[in-house]
Amino acid sequence: FVQLDRTERIKNCQNPEFCKKLVVDYYFEKVQKLKFGVYDIDNKSFDLNDDDYLGGIECTLGQVVSSSVFTRPLELKQGKPAGKGTITISAEEIKDTRVVYLEIEARNLDKKDFLGKSDPFLEFYRQSDAGTWQLVYRSEVIKNNLNPCWRKFSVPLQTFCGGDFNKPIKVQCADHDSDGSHDLIGTFETSLTQLQKAGDGSPVEFECIHPEKKQKKKSYKNSGIIRIKSCKIETEYSFLDYVMGGCQINFTVGVDFTGSNGDPKSPDSLHYISPDGINEYLIAIWSVGSVVQDYDTDKLFPAFGFGAQVPPSWQVSHEFALNFNPSNPYCQGIQGIVDAYRQILPQIRLYGPTNFSPIINHVARFAAHSAQQGTASQYFILLIITDGEITDLDQTRQAIVNASKLPMSIIIVGVGEADFKAMEFLDGDNGVLKSLTGEPAARDIVQFVPFRQFKNGPREALSQVVLAEVPKQLVSYYKWQGWPP
Repeated sequence: FVQLDRTERIKNCQNPEFCKKLVVDYYFEKVQKLKFGVYDIDNKSFDLNDDDYLGGIECTLGQVVSSSVFTRPLELKQGKPAGKGTITISAEEIKDTRVVYLEIEARNLDKKDFLGKSDPFLEFYRQSDAGTWQLVYRSEVIKNNLNPCWRKFSVPLQTFCGGDFNKPIKVQCADHDSDGSHDLIGTFETSLTQLQKAGDGSPVEFECIHPEKKQKKKSYKNSGIIRIKSCKIETEYSFLDYVMGGCQINFTVGVDFTGSNGDPKSPDSLHYISPDGINEYLIAIWSVGSVVQDYDTDKLFPAFGFGAQVPPSWQVSHEFALNFNPSNPYCQGIQGIVDAYRQILPQIRLYGPTNFSPIINHVARFAAHSAQQGTASQYFILLIITDGEITDLDQTRQAIVNASKLPMSIIIVGVGEADFKAMEFLDGDNGVLKSLTGEPAARDIVQFVPFRQFKNGPREALSQVVLAEVPKQLVSYYKWQGWPP
């Protein structure tokens, strides 16, 4: 089993209702085995091996899809029940790509805490066809505030109301307690049709009513007012929408020819071409290129080397054309890049230092030029293959931060056995990459993969992992710009 996704963590609760929806591709023609595991997490590590396993179930996606509500007892292992716990899963197909965006604030909420003010959060429920309430969104908690303003949030229209604008929506406002015993402040019912009236400076207001207080006190008005500041519905475009709309993916390769790779004539060099005609550089070019080339109509790919002394002057260059034709660095197809690489190896001297920023900035200039057209027509992928030593880390950080505002993604494949800490840092998975001056990247555009993890696996595995993030990165750029396919 590989992990597909996780829900949010709910603190101190024996009967949790998870709000995050887990999205799975459904193939009618395959038996898709699924495993749901429930864990008690009391630490910050992502790894689940150090957390208590509360039980799980194994089933197939077909089972879940074919039953409207699927409930099973949790098991520690096959046939061994985990106490009295059960898990309930309900599934639906995503057909609608629209998204509801909401901005909400409240005022004069009831004070629930003995010492401070309330710590309010919102929960949205939709009514199912069976009449039960299903949690569709839970907001963040705002500490110690009776007039909170929650951050703008979005929920897929399908999740929010099943695409039915008149379906009842129940909104609850509660005071968060760290021991899990949240106190209800008040609640109201509405529908998307009503919520949609908000916007353009005219909010829609709802009284927040606590049912018990209303029964007890004749003079009771409400427990506060919830104001919907804006409610917009937008279409969320997918990667395929952009590609089918004519967006071209431009693929550029940068190859590391620095001395740390070893002399190409020596069998222990990373650039040594084995008797069967391959090395790690060539495998990386083939496996990534063969997927990307399907999205590029002209199949002309610019390819560059860096970190070598180049004839005739033997100056060190950090962006020389692999075909030695600076005015036309394009190679015909992936085979063209491979041929150019093989021809150039004996003609250059591996040298140094290892500078990434010139080639990133080179591609960024093309991406910037394309972005000026203001349409979702060209996206740029730069594949850098390197042995991992990097000299201009600060300039590279700045180059990536600048490039994050452009229609481009950077893939770094690390070959050899080096320590790739610098590459992992550039990947930004452990937090947003910042430039030396502290400017954060506008979006995450770097994906780093060490080749050694795939050395003995199938070729497809490398390209799948390397390219997994690209569709999200492309969509996030055009969404940020507000450009439809």
